Amino acid sequence: MNTSIEVEYWVVDTDGELTEPGALADVSERTEREFVEPLFEVKTPPCETIDELRATFAEQLDEVLSTATAEEKRLVPLGTPINCGAIDRRPDERGRIQKEVIGDDFAYAKYCAGTHIHVEKRNVTDQLNTLIALDAALALVNSSPYLDGERVANSARAHCYRKKCYGDLPKHGQLWHYVDTVGEWRRRLEDRYEEFKRAALEEGIDEAAVENNFSTDDVVWTPIRLRDEMPTVEWRSPDAALPSQLLRLADDLEAVMERVHHTNVEVESVSDSRHAGHVTDDGIRLPAFETACDFAESAIDDGLESADVVGYLDRMGFSVDDYHPIATRIDGRQYVTRSDARDLRLEYANRLEEDVDELVERVGV
Repeated sequence: MNTSIEVEYWVVDTDGELTEPGALADVSERTEREFVEPLFEVKTPPCETIDELRATFAEQLDEVLSTATAEEKRLVPLGTPINCGAIDRRPDERGRIQKEVIGDDFAYAKYCAGTHIHVEKRNVTDQLNTLIALDAALALVNSSPYLDGERVANSARAHCYRKKCYGDLPKHGQLWHYVDTVGEWRRRLEDRYEEFKRAALEEGIDEAAVENNFSTDDVVWTPIRLRDEMPTVEWRSPDAALPSQLLRLADDLEAVMERVHHTNVEVESVSDSRHAGHVTDDGIRLPAFETACDFAESAIDDGLESADVVGYLDRMGFSVDDYHPIATRIDGRQYVTRSDARDLRLEYANRLEEDVDELVERVGV
């Protein structure tokens, strides 16, 4: 099953201050700027095996880090910058329209760095439903509890996107209910597109501008998206994190997705959170949607500190004991100063570089 990864990393200078990526965005056709100045994205092509994905990701990051060293810049694997000054959005028409429609809360998106894992389309309805049910797996790589220095949640990024940024447009940023058919999913996309267009027109935005910058394929942020042009099912829930952590997550996720292709997937009518859901050789049983949402809430708020989340992810096939999320390591303060945030960014820039060195040695790039 082809799998690929896209990761957003913060770019900092040698003092830990956020800066723009510059030459990093030009390293290859798979490196690019993001919609805010200090954010940079690296992505892999579709890879047939996790070993291939690991080698490709390691090679790309090694090349990026070589350029970063020459430019005296570093990459930071955190879901938010923890605490910093104002972050500027790069000028573009799409962002301008989103700001007008969503309002001031759209600013929360400027402080969020995430990971997108793409899996090849196969049994698409079952894939969509399984990824919805697995949203709580984001807890395995939560990487920042802080925004503007304040402790927000174990995943401050997911909290901000779902509770703040899209609070007034919940169907654009929240988990969607399970579906019976792909057609049902596409109708929801069409409804969200029309909803967004109406809101834009109410703000005085020209209809042609909306149509030129948005489509049903990209009008929502929802944690799971169906991408026609790739074609993949995209899971967008996790924070940015260390490459080895993300590769472990992709490996576990791909194993579940592969099993979806070879077994029956059923949804429980009623779930007891202590026993909800399981992945076995005999089949995949998804918790009731409300229970899956409860697990996801706990994953965002408490991460792997939640015994219910840990038990659930273990039943769903994840090797939970192999994960050591950054958020858990740096949590514990109610407030982080800007100076301490710079130190943390530099500390995890060091860890990312060490992580990539270990990956490169392992795969023999």
